[in-house]
Amino acid sequence: MTPDEFRRAGHALVEWIADYRERLARGDLPVQSTVRPGDLVRRLPTTAPERGEPFEAILRDLDALILPGITHWQHPRFFGYFPSAASLSSLLGDMVSTGLGVVGLTWQASPALTELEQVTTDWLRDLLGLPAIFSGVIQDTASAATFIALVSARERTTQYGSARDGLQGAGPPLVVYASTQAHSSVEKAALLAGIGRNHVRAIPVDTEYRLSVPALESAIAQDRAAGLRPCAVVATSGTTATTAMDPIAAIAAVARREELWLHVDGAMGGSAMLLPECRHYWAGVEDADSIVVNPHKWMTVAFDCSVYLVRDSEHLVRVMSTNPSYLQTPVDAQVRNYRDWGIALGRRFRALKLWMTLRDQGVEAIRERLRRDVANARQLAAQVDATPPWRCLAPVTLQTVCVRHEPPGLEGEELDRHTLRWVQAINDSGSAYLTPAVIDGRWMARVSIGIELTEAAHVQSLWQTMRDAAVASAGAA
Repeated sequence: MTPDEFRRAGHALVEWIADYRERLARGDLPVQSTVRPGDLVRRLPTTAPERGEPFEAILRDLDALILPGITHWQHPRFFGYFPSAASLSSLLGDMVSTGLGVVGLTWQASPALTELEQVTTDWLRDLLGLPAIFSGVIQDTASAATFIALVSARERTTQYGSARDGLQGAGPPLVVYASTQAHSSVEKAALLAGIGRNHVRAIPVDTEYRLSVPALESAIAQDRAAGLRPCAVVATSGTTATTAMDPIAAIAAVARREELWLHVDGAMGGSAMLLPECRHYWAGVEDADSIVVNPHKWMTVAFDCSVYLVRDSEHLVRVMSTNPSYLQTPVDAQVRNYRDWGIALGRRFRALKLWMTLRDQGVEAIRERLRRDVANARQLAAQVDATPPWRCLAPVTLQTVCVRHEPPGLEGEELDRHTLRWVQAINDSGSAYLTPAVIDGRWMARVSIGIELTEAAHVQSLWQTMRDAAVASAGAA
Protein backbone atom coordinates (compact mmCIF):
# COMPACT_ATOMS: atom_id res chain seq x y z
CA MET A 1 0.00 0.00 0.00
CA THR A 2 1.47 3.32 -1.08
CA PRO A 3 0.97 6.54 0.92
CA ASP A 4 -1.60 7.66 -1.64
CA GLU A 5 -3.48 4.37 -1.42
CA PHE A 6 -3.28 4.61 2.37
CA ARG A 7 -4.76 8.11 2.22
CA ARG A 8 -7.82 6.87 0.33
CA ALA A 9 -8.23 3.73 2.44
CA GLY A 10 -7.67 5.68 5.66
CA HIS A 11 -10.37 8.21 4.81
CA ALA A 12 -12.76 5.37 4.05
CA LEU A 13 -11.91 3.64 7.33
CA VAL A 14 -12.35 6.83 9.39
CA GLU A 15 -15.77 7.23 7.77
CA TRP A 16 -16.58 3.61 8.68
CA ILE A 17 -15.58 4.13 12.33
CA ALA A 18 -17.47 7.43 12.59
CA ASP A 19 -20.50 5.75 11.03
CA TYR A 20 -20.21 2.89 13.51
CA ARG A 21 -20.14 5.26 16.50
CA GLU A 22 -23.20 7.10 15.15
CA ARG A 23 -25.04 3.79 14.79
CA LEU A 24 -24.24 3.00 18.43
CA ALA A 25 -25.49 6.40 19.56
CA ARG A 26 -28.78 5.81 17.71
CA GLY A 27 -29.10 2.32 19.21
CA ASP A 28 -29.20 0.64 15.79
CA LEU A 29 -27.13 -2.38 16.87
CA PRO A 30 -27.86 -5.06 19.51
CA VAL A 31 -25.46 -4.69 22.44
CA GLN A 32 -24.48 -8.37 22.63
CA SER A 33 -23.26 -10.24 19.58
CA THR A 34 -25.76 -12.81 18.33
CA VAL A 35 -23.26 -15.18 16.68
CA ARG A 36 -22.76 -18.75 17.87
CA PRO A 37 -19.39 -20.35 18.67
CA GLY A 38 -17.44 -21.08 15.49
CA ASP A 39 -19.61 -18.95 13.18
CA LEU A 40 -16.75 -16.70 12.05
CA VAL A 41 -14.29 -19.58 11.75
CA ARG A 42 -16.68 -21.35 9.37
CA ARG A 43 -17.13 -18.23 7.23
CA LEU A 44 -13.43 -17.39 6.84
CA PRO A 45 -11.13 -19.06 4.29
CA THR A 46 -8.90 -21.79 5.67
CA THR A 47 -5.80 -20.30 4.03
CA ALA A 48 -4.42 -16.78 3.68
CA PRO A 49 -4.78 -15.07 0.27
CA GLU A 50 -1.85 -15.52 -2.11
CA ARG A 51 -2.49 -12.13 -3.72
CA GLY A 52 -3.58 -8.83 -2.24
CA GLU A 53 -7.23 -7.83 -2.32
CA PRO A 54 -8.83 -4.41 -2.84
CA PHE A 55 -9.33 -2.49 0.40
CA GLU A 56 -13.00 -2.09 -0.52
CA ALA A 57 -13.38 -5.86 -0.17
CA ILE A 58 -11.79 -5.76 3.27
CA LEU A 59 -14.11 -2.94 4.31
CA ARG A 60 -17.16 -4.91 3.10
CA ASP A 61 -16.06 -7.87 5.20
CA LEU A 62 -15.81 -5.67 8.28
CA ASP A 63 -19.57 -5.21 7.92
CA ALA A 64 -20.41 -8.72 6.78
CA LEU A 65 -18.07 -10.82 8.94
CA ILE A 66 -16.59 -8.85 11.82
CA LEU A 67 -19.35 -6.54 13.03
CA PRO A 68 -21.85 -9.38 13.69
CA GLY A 69 -19.30 -10.92 16.07
CA ILE A 70 -18.81 -7.78 18.15
CA THR A 71 -20.32 -7.21 21.57
CA HIS A 72 -20.41 -3.43 21.55
CA TRP A 73 -18.46 -2.06 24.53
CA GLN A 74 -19.05 1.53 23.37
CA HIS A 75 -22.85 1.08 23.19
CA PRO A 76 -24.78 3.46 25.50
CA ARG A 77 -26.63 0.44 26.92
CA PHE A 78 -23.47 -1.53 27.73
CA PHE A 79 -23.51 -1.99 31.51
CA GLY A 80 -21.26 -5.06 31.79
CA TYR A 81 -17.85 -5.72 33.34
CA PHE A 82 -16.39 -2.19 33.70
CA PRO A 83 -16.46 0.99 31.60
CA SER A 84 -13.94 0.83 28.77
CA ALA A 85 -15.03 3.95 26.97
CA ALA A 86 -12.61 4.51 24.09
CA SER A 87 -13.00 8.17 23.14
CA LEU A 88 -12.45 9.12 19.54
CA SER A 89 -9.62 11.45 20.54
CA SER A 90 -7.75 8.56 22.16
CA LEU A 91 -8.43 6.46 19.07
CA LEU A 92 -6.61 9.13 17.05
CA GLY A 93 -3.70 8.91 19.47
CA ASP A 94 -3.54 5.17 18.91
CA MET A 95 -3.61 5.77 15.17
CA VAL A 96 -0.64 8.16 15.36
CA SER A 97 1.27 5.67 17.54
CA THR A 98 0.78 2.90 15.00
CA GLY A 99 1.40 5.24 12.10
CA LEU A 100 4.75 6.35 13.48
CA GLY A 101 5.69 2.71 14.06
CA VAL A 102 8.35 3.47 16.67
CA VAL A 103 9.48 1.08 19.42
CA GLY A 104 10.66 2.40 22.76
CA LEU A 105 13.69 0.23 23.50
CA THR A 106 15.70 3.16 24.87
CA TRP A 107 15.35 6.93 25.17
CA GLN A 108 17.52 7.29 22.07
CA ALA A 109 15.32 4.88 20.09
CA SER A 110 12.49 7.42 20.37
CA PRO A 111 13.07 10.41 22.68
CA ALA A 112 9.52 11.77 22.34
CA LEU A 113 8.01 8.40 23.30
CA THR A 114 9.90 8.39 26.59
CA GLU A 115 9.50 12.03 27.50
CA LEU A 116 5.79 12.29 26.66
CA GLU A 117 5.17 9.22 28.83
CA GLN A 118 7.11 10.85 31.65
CA VAL A 119 5.15 14.11 31.38
CA THR A 120 1.68 12.57 30.97
CA THR A 121 2.13 10.18 33.89
CA ASP A 122 3.25 13.17 35.98
CA TRP A 123 0.11 15.01 34.87
CA LEU A 124 -2.05 12.08 35.94
CA ARG A 125 -0.24 11.74 39.27
CA ASP A 126 -0.92 15.40 40.04
CA LEU A 127 -4.55 15.19 38.89
CA LEU A 128 -5.10 12.27 41.30
CA GLY A 129 -3.72 14.29 44.21
CA LEU A 130 -0.63 12.12 44.70
CA PRO A 131 2.66 13.52 46.00
CA ALA A 132 5.53 14.24 43.60
CA ILE A 133 7.61 11.40 45.05
CA PHE A 134 5.65 9.00 42.82
CA SER A 135 6.88 8.34 39.29
CA GLY A 136 4.80 6.70 36.58
CA VAL A 137 5.13 4.27 33.70
CA ILE A 138 2.44 3.02 31.31
CA GLN A 139 1.90 -0.75 31.39
CA ASP A 140 -0.58 -2.69 29.28
CA THR A 141 -2.96 -3.77 32.07
CA ALA A 142 -3.32 -3.69 35.85
CA SER A 143 -2.55 -7.41 35.92
CA ALA A 144 0.98 -6.69 34.68
CA ALA A 145 1.32 -3.84 37.17
CA THR A 146 0.29 -6.05 40.09
CA PHE A 147 2.78 -8.70 38.98
CA ILE A 148 5.57 -6.11 38.89
CA ALA A 149 4.50 -4.87 42.34
CA LEU A 150 4.72 -8.35 43.86
CA VAL A 151 8.09 -9.03 42.24
CA SER A 152 9.34 -5.72 43.66
CA ALA A 153 7.92 -6.65 47.07
CA ARG A 154 9.58 -10.07 46.89
CA GLU A 155 12.97 -8.53 46.12
CA ARG A 156 12.75 -5.95 48.90
CA THR A 157 11.72 -8.56 51.45
CA THR A 158 14.50 -10.96 50.43
CA GLN A 159 17.09 -8.18 49.98
CA TYR A 160 17.29 -9.08 46.29
CA GLY A 161 17.87 -12.73 47.09
CA SER A 162 15.51 -14.02 44.42
CA ALA A 163 17.18 -11.87 41.78
CA ARG A 164 20.52 -13.49 42.64
CA ASP A 165 19.58 -17.11 43.25
CA GLY A 166 15.96 -17.48 42.12
CA LEU A 167 13.76 -19.85 44.07
CA GLN A 168 16.77 -22.07 44.79
CA GLY A 169 18.03 -19.56 47.35
CA ALA A 170 14.69 -18.87 48.97
CA GLY A 171 14.26 -18.76 52.71
CA PRO A 172 10.96 -19.18 54.58
CA PRO A 173 7.93 -18.80 52.28
CA LEU A 174 6.68 -15.29 51.55
CA VAL A 175 3.03 -14.39 52.10
CA VAL A 176 0.77 -11.87 50.29
CA TYR A 177 -2.48 -10.47 51.72
CA ALA A 178 -5.57 -9.17 49.90
CA SER A 179 -9.28 -9.15 50.61
CA THR A 180 -11.72 -11.79 49.45
CA GLN A 181 -13.01 -9.14 47.02
CA ALA A 182 -9.59 -8.44 45.44
CA HIS A 183 -9.11 -9.00 41.72
CA SER A 184 -8.03 -12.46 40.55
CA SER A 185 -4.85 -10.90 39.13
CA VAL A 186 -3.41 -10.78 42.67
CA GLU A 187 -3.44 -14.56 42.91
CA LYS A 188 -2.06 -14.88 39.39
CA ALA A 189 0.72 -12.38 40.14
CA ALA A 190 1.69 -14.33 43.26
CA LEU A 191 1.81 -17.51 41.20
CA LEU A 192 4.04 -15.97 38.52
CA ALA A 193 6.26 -14.24 41.08
CA GLY A 194 7.07 -17.60 42.64
CA ILE A 195 5.16 -16.90 45.85
CA GLY A 196 2.44 -19.44 45.07
CA ARG A 197 -1.32 -19.56 45.46
CA ASN A 198 -1.06 -21.28 48.83
CA HIS A 199 0.67 -18.23 50.23
CA VAL A 200 -2.00 -15.70 49.23
CA ARG A 201 -4.25 -14.95 52.19
CA ALA A 202 -7.85 -14.01 51.35
CA ILE A 203 -8.71 -11.60 54.17
CA PRO A 204 -12.40 -11.32 55.20
CA VAL A 205 -14.28 -8.09 54.53
CA ASP A 206 -16.62 -5.93 56.59
CA THR A 207 -20.30 -5.31 55.92
CA GLU A 208 -19.40 -2.87 53.11
CA TYR A 209 -17.09 -5.42 51.43
CA ARG A 210 -13.89 -3.61 52.47
CA LEU A 211 -10.85 -5.46 53.77
CA SER A 212 -11.08 -6.02 57.53
CA VAL A 213 -7.98 -4.55 59.16
CA PRO A 214 -8.31 -6.62 62.39
CA ALA A 215 -8.52 -9.77 60.25
CA LEU A 216 -5.41 -8.64 58.35
CA GLU A 217 -3.49 -8.10 61.58
CA SER A 218 -4.56 -11.51 62.87
CA ALA A 219 -3.48 -13.28 59.66
CA ILE A 220 -0.05 -11.60 59.72
CA ALA A 221 0.47 -12.58 63.36
CA GLN A 222 -0.47 -16.20 62.64
CA ASP A 223 1.89 -16.40 59.68
CA ARG A 224 4.81 -14.94 61.65
CA ALA A 225 4.15 -17.42 64.45
CA ALA A 226 4.27 -20.23 61.87
CA GLY A 227 7.70 -19.07 60.66
CA LEU A 228 6.48 -17.55 57.40
CA ARG A 229 7.50 -14.15 55.98
CA PRO A 230 4.71 -11.62 55.39
CA CYS A 231 5.74 -9.73 52.27
CA ALA A 232 3.02 -7.55 50.75
CA VAL A 233 -0.57 -6.41 51.10
CA VAL A 234 -2.80 -5.35 48.20
CA ALA A 235 -5.47 -2.78 49.02
CA THR A 236 -8.22 -2.38 46.43
CA SER A 237 -9.81 0.92 45.44
CA GLY A 238 -12.85 -0.17 43.50
CA THR A 239 -13.30 -3.93 43.86
CA THR A 240 -14.50 -5.89 40.85
CA ALA A 241 -17.87 -6.97 42.22
CA THR A 242 -19.03 -3.90 44.16
CA THR A 243 -16.38 -1.13 43.69
CA ALA A 244 -15.75 -1.19 47.44
CA MET A 245 -12.88 0.96 48.73
CA ASP A 246 -10.51 -0.70 51.18
CA PRO A 247 -9.46 1.54 54.14
CA ILE A 248 -6.01 2.47 52.85
CA ALA A 249 -4.87 4.61 55.80
CA ALA A 250 -5.47 1.81 58.31
CA ILE A 251 -3.91 -0.79 55.99
CA ALA A 252 -0.90 1.48 55.42
CA ALA A 253 -0.35 1.75 59.17
CA VAL A 254 -0.22 -2.04 59.42
CA ALA A 255 2.08 -2.26 56.39
CA ARG A 256 4.52 0.25 57.90
CA ARG A 257 4.56 -1.49 61.26
CA GLU A 258 5.03 -4.93 59.73
CA GLU A 259 7.42 -3.70 56.99
CA LEU A 260 5.20 -4.95 54.17
CA TRP A 261 5.02 -3.63 50.62
CA LEU A 262 1.69 -1.83 50.09
CA HIS A 263 0.27 -1.99 46.56
CA VAL A 264 -2.97 -0.10 45.87
CA ASP A 265 -5.06 -1.57 43.05
CA GLY A 266 -6.96 1.46 41.81
CA ALA A 267 -7.52 0.02 38.34
CA MET A 268 -11.21 0.98 38.48
CA GLY A 269 -11.61 3.39 41.39
CA GLY A 270 -8.42 5.35 40.80
CA SER A 271 -10.04 7.44 38.07
CA ALA A 272 -12.57 8.71 40.62
CA MET A 273 -9.72 10.51 42.38
CA LEU A 274 -9.91 13.12 39.64
CA LEU A 275 -12.89 14.26 41.73
CA PRO A 276 -11.84 16.10 44.90
CA GLU A 277 -15.04 14.92 46.60
CA CYS A 278 -13.88 11.28 46.22
CA ARG A 279 -10.36 11.73 47.60
CA HIS A 280 -11.42 10.74 51.12
CA TYR A 281 -11.66 7.18 49.81
CA TRP A 282 -7.90 7.35 49.16
CA ALA A 283 -6.82 8.72 52.54
CA GLY A 284 -3.39 7.28 53.31
CA VAL A 285 -2.50 6.44 49.70
CA GLU A 286 0.60 8.59 49.96
CA ASP A 287 2.10 5.81 52.12
CA ALA A 288 1.74 3.19 49.37
CA ASP A 289 4.80 1.71 47.65
CA SER A 290 2.99 1.29 44.33
CA ILE A 291 -0.35 2.21 42.78
CA VAL A 292 -2.07 1.26 39.53
CA VAL A 293 -4.77 3.30 37.78
CA ASN A 294 -6.38 2.38 34.45
CA PRO A 295 -7.18 5.40 32.25
CA HIS A 296 -8.49 2.82 29.77
CA LYS A 297 -11.48 2.26 32.00
CA TRP A 298 -13.47 5.21 33.26
CA MET A 299 -11.29 7.97 31.77
CA THR A 300 -12.15 6.97 28.14
CA VAL A 301 -8.57 6.34 27.00
CA ALA A 302 -8.60 3.49 24.47
CA PHE A 303 -7.41 0.11 25.74
CA ASP A 304 -4.63 -0.59 26.69
CA CYS A 305 -3.27 2.11 29.00
CA SER A 306 -2.56 1.22 32.63
CA VAL A 307 -0.47 3.67 34.67
CA TYR A 308 1.77 2.16 37.35
CA LEU A 309 3.07 4.65 39.93
CA VAL A 310 5.96 3.82 42.24
CA ARG A 311 7.46 5.54 45.27
CA ASP A 312 10.99 4.21 44.75
CA SER A 313 11.78 4.10 41.04
CA GLU A 314 15.41 3.17 41.72
CA HIS A 315 14.25 -0.04 43.39
CA LEU A 316 12.00 -0.80 40.41
CA VAL A 317 14.87 -0.28 37.97
CA ARG A 318 17.19 -2.46 40.03
CA VAL A 319 14.62 -5.27 39.96
CA MET A 320 13.66 -4.95 36.28
CA SER A 321 16.80 -3.67 34.52
CA THR A 322 18.66 -5.28 31.64
CA ASN A 323 21.64 -3.63 29.97
CA PRO A 324 22.95 -5.51 26.93
CA SER A 325 25.65 -3.76 24.93
CA TYR A 326 23.45 -3.09 21.90
CA LEU A 327 21.06 -0.99 24.03
CA GLN A 328 23.69 1.16 25.76
CA THR A 329 23.84 4.82 24.73
CA PRO A 330 25.92 7.85 25.81
CA VAL A 331 22.91 9.53 27.47
CA ASP A 332 21.69 6.63 29.63
CA ALA A 333 22.69 8.37 32.88
CA GLN A 334 20.58 11.43 31.98
CA VAL A 335 17.30 9.82 30.90
CA ARG A 336 14.65 7.24 31.73
CA ASN A 337 14.85 3.96 29.88
CA TYR A 338 11.39 2.51 30.34
CA ARG A 339 12.55 -0.97 29.37
CA ASP A 340 13.82 -1.08 32.97
CA TRP A 341 10.43 -0.15 34.43
CA GLY A 342 8.46 -3.25 33.45
CA ILE A 343 8.44 -6.67 31.81
CA ALA A 344 8.63 -5.83 28.11
CA LEU A 345 11.83 -4.69 26.41
CA GLY A 346 10.00 -2.73 23.70
CA ARG A 347 6.98 -0.53 24.16
CA ARG A 348 4.33 1.18 22.04
CA PHE A 349 3.83 4.93 22.10
CA ARG A 350 0.85 4.57 24.47
CA ALA A 351 1.28 8.02 25.99
CA LEU A 352 -0.07 9.61 22.80
CA LYS A 353 -3.64 8.47 23.45
CA LEU A 354 -3.57 9.65 27.08
CA TRP A 355 -2.08 12.98 25.97
CA MET A 356 -4.62 13.47 23.18
CA THR A 357 -7.56 12.57 25.44
CA LEU A 358 -6.54 15.06 28.12
CA ARG A 359 -5.86 17.80 25.60
CA ASP A 360 -8.99 17.25 23.51
CA GLN A 361 -11.48 16.86 26.37
CA GLY A 362 -9.86 18.83 29.17
CA VAL A 363 -9.88 17.56 32.74
CA GLU A 364 -13.03 19.43 33.77
CA ALA A 365 -15.11 17.72 31.06
CA ILE A 366 -13.82 14.34 32.24
CA ARG A 367 -14.74 15.24 35.82
CA GLU A 368 -18.25 16.25 34.77
CA ARG A 369 -18.76 12.96 32.98
CA LEU A 370 -17.63 11.00 36.05
CA ARG A 371 -20.06 13.00 38.17
CA ARG A 372 -22.83 12.26 35.66
CA ASP A 373 -22.18 8.52 35.96
CA VAL A 374 -22.10 8.59 39.76
CA ALA A 375 -25.38 10.52 39.81
CA ASN A 376 -27.00 8.05 37.41
CA ALA A 377 -25.87 5.12 39.56
CA ARG A 378 -27.27 6.70 42.73
CA GLN A 379 -30.56 7.48 41.02
CA LEU A 380 -30.90 3.88 39.87
CA ALA A 381 -30.05 2.59 43.35
CA ALA A 382 -32.72 4.83 44.89
CA GLN A 383 -35.31 3.46 42.48
CA VAL A 384 -34.28 -0.12 43.21
CA ASP A 385 -34.52 0.42 46.98
CA ALA A 386 -37.96 1.98 46.56
CA THR A 387 -39.30 -1.00 44.56
CA PRO A 388 -39.62 -4.24 46.58
CA PRO A 389 -38.80 -7.06 46.03
CA TRP A 390 -35.81 -5.44 44.34
CA ARG A 391 -32.81 -4.82 46.58
CA CYS A 392 -29.42 -3.11 46.39
CA LEU A 393 -26.84 -5.46 47.88
CA ALA A 394 -23.90 -3.10 48.43
CA PRO A 395 -23.32 0.61 48.93
CA VAL A 396 -23.09 2.58 45.68
CA THR A 397 -19.57 3.89 46.13
CA LEU A 398 -18.89 4.92 42.53
CA GLN A 399 -20.82 3.97 39.38
CA THR A 400 -21.70 0.30 39.96
CA VAL A 401 -25.07 -0.81 41.31
CA CYS A 402 -25.38 -4.38 42.66
CA VAL A 403 -28.98 -5.57 42.55
CA ARG A 404 -31.14 -8.62 42.98
CA HIS A 405 -34.82 -9.30 42.37
CA GLU A 406 -36.05 -11.41 45.30
CA PRO A 407 -39.65 -12.59 44.86
CA PRO A 408 -41.20 -13.90 48.11
CA GLY A 409 -40.55 -17.59 48.62
CA LEU A 410 -37.68 -17.76 46.13
CA GLU A 411 -34.44 -18.65 47.91
CA GLY A 412 -31.10 -20.41 47.49
CA GLU A 413 -30.43 -22.08 44.16
CA GLU A 414 -33.89 -21.24 42.86
CA LEU A 415 -33.16 -17.57 43.42
CA ASP A 416 -29.80 -17.98 41.66
CA ARG A 417 -31.49 -19.55 38.65
CA HIS A 418 -34.01 -16.72 38.57
CA THR A 419 -31.25 -14.08 38.66
CA LEU A 420 -29.19 -15.71 35.92
CA ARG A 421 -32.32 -16.28 33.81
CA TRP A 422 -33.50 -12.66 33.73
CA VAL A 423 -29.96 -11.30 33.19
CA GLN A 424 -29.42 -13.71 30.31
CA ALA A 425 -32.79 -12.77 28.83
CA ILE A 426 -31.74 -9.10 28.74
CA ASN A 427 -28.39 -9.92 27.15
CA ASP A 428 -29.94 -12.25 24.57
CA SER A 429 -32.49 -9.60 23.60
CA GLY A 430 -29.72 -7.20 22.56
CA SER A 431 -31.45 -4.36 24.40
CA ALA A 432 -28.72 -4.03 27.04
CA TYR A 433 -25.78 -5.93 28.48
CA LEU A 434 -25.16 -6.85 32.14
CA THR A 435 -22.70 -9.17 33.84
CA PRO A 436 -23.78 -11.23 36.85
CA ALA A 437 -21.45 -11.92 39.78
CA VAL A 438 -21.48 -13.77 43.09
CA ILE A 439 -21.67 -11.90 46.38
CA ASP A 440 -22.05 -13.63 49.75
CA GLY A 441 -22.43 -16.93 47.93
CA ARG A 442 -25.42 -15.91 45.75
CA TRP A 443 -25.70 -14.52 42.21
CA MET A 444 -26.57 -10.88 41.61
CA ALA A 445 -26.63 -8.46 38.67
CA ARG A 446 -24.02 -5.72 38.34
CA VAL A 447 -25.00 -2.52 36.56
CA SER A 448 -21.72 -0.83 35.66
CA ILE A 449 -22.35 2.68 34.32
CA GLY A 450 -19.64 4.67 32.56
CA ILE A 451 -19.66 4.46 28.78
CA GLU A 452 -19.15 7.87 27.17
CA LEU A 453 -22.52 7.76 25.35
CA THR A 454 -24.55 6.59 28.37
CA GLU A 455 -26.99 9.21 29.64
CA ALA A 456 -29.72 9.14 32.30
CA ALA A 457 -32.32 8.09 29.72
CA HIS A 458 -30.37 4.92 28.90
CA VAL A 459 -30.19 3.99 32.60
CA GLN A 460 -33.92 4.58 33.00
CA SER A 461 -34.60 2.40 29.96
CA LEU A 462 -32.46 -0.33 31.51
CA TRP A 463 -34.41 -0.15 34.77
CA GLN A 464 -37.67 -0.76 32.91
CA THR A 465 -36.04 -3.61 30.94
CA MET A 466 -34.80 -5.19 34.18
CA ARG A 467 -38.26 -5.10 35.75
CA ASP A 468 -39.91 -6.59 32.68
CA ALA A 469 -37.30 -9.36 32.41
CA ALA A 470 -37.54 -10.24 36.11
CA VAL A 471 -41.35 -10.49 35.98
CA ALA A 472 -41.14 -12.75 32.93
CA SER A 473 -38.50 -14.92 34.62
CA ALA A 474 -40.54 -15.27 37.82
CA GLY A 475 -43.57 -16.26 35.75
CA ALA A 476 -41.52 -18.91 33.95
CA ALA A 477 -40.15 -20.42 37.17
